[in-house]
Amino acid sequence: MGDPIYLDHNATTPLLPEVVDAMLPYLREHFGNPSSAHPYGRRARDAVEGARERVASLLGCETSEVFFTSGGTEASNLAIRGVVEATPARRHVITTVIEHPATLAPCAWLEAHGHRVTRLAVDAHGRARLDALVEAIDADTALVSVMHANNETGALQPVAAMAAIAHALGAALHVDAAQSIGKVGARVDALGADLVSLAGHKLYAPKGVGALYVRAGTAIAPFARGAGHERGLRPGTENVASIVGLGVACEVAERTLEVTAAAASALRDRLWERLREAVPGLALNGHPTERLPNTLNVRFPGVSGSALLAAVPEVAASTGSACHAEGESASAVILAMGVAPRDALGSVRLTTGRRNDAAQIDRAADLLATAWRSLRQLNV
Repeated sequence: MGDPIYLDHNATTPLLPEVVDAMLPYLREHFGNPSSAHPYGRRARDAVEGARERVASLLGCETSEVFFTSGGTEASNLAIRGVVEATPARRHVITTVIEHPATLAPCAWLEAHGHRVTRLAVDAHGRARLDALVEAIDADTALVSVMHANNETGALQPVAAMAAIAHALGAALHVDAAQSIGKVGARVDALGADLVSLAGHKLYAPKGVGALYVRAGTAIAPFARGAGHERGLRPGTENVASIVGLGVACEVAERTLEVTAAAASALRDRLWERLREAVPGLALNGHPTERLPNTLNVRFPGVSGSALLAAVPEVAASTGSACHAEGESASAVILAMGVAPRDALGSVRLTTGRRNDAAQIDRAADLLATAWRSLRQLNV
């Protein structure tokens, strides 16, 4: 049997061929340190700055506002802890109950060190409640941190409205856009964001590279100490090859966004329709329209999502976030939407990507439906 049909693109994406091609010279011959003054260093530095321009173009910001990191997790940690450290007069942070661990963990760390942290509830579609934000925010709030799109359900959050509420009381807004960038528009001015986290491996660039957008004038302090790389905010010699790859991936994403979003949406909806016809009682997790074009999270009635996927080795998918996929427990994101624990266990996340086609989608739907019927018979 060949490789399974890959429907787990929210976990990670394969490298684009043009990304690999752009990286290879910096893995082979262009080995210089970007901080060196000689031609080897200048060549590497020029490559990093070229990539910075491409990231900035995708985000709609200045190159001076883009800082390279080791990935989305570091970017979010730097944003959250950096803003809080730089604004010691404010001791309150607001986030939501459905965030990625890259946000939840640093918020928990801040809470353990004396800061107040408010975690906003979400509605039945998995979107943050604006009324809860209005009630929670006050003059002590330093930062509101929210994801643009949920990694499990794909639900798009009301980020621009949250930015307006935050800014009215002088708080900064951090947006974790790791899942949304390259799938939907994520221009920083449209989001109203002061900080935006980006992860390379979510948009066909390498793992281990990311970026943080910091709006000019936003107070932020580094949490790692070292030399003056990335204008002193993120010390450490730059990962030149991966940064080059990230830049190319951003350029491709900006150039092809409308086409790829339309293709992803068509495949997602095709998968949903075929599954809904074959599986009575199948339910959608997340917003019916305000979600990522590639993301379908559904509840299969009467079965465990993990058991279902185990019964279909021909399909590579997940029951939730790849960052906390171990164990047979209901997703906290799905539970936060008010789904009963027993029902939530039947959830499966299916996320399409550039390499998928209609034949794969039809085959995956048939395999999943057949496995569901077999498991239902065993459970009766």
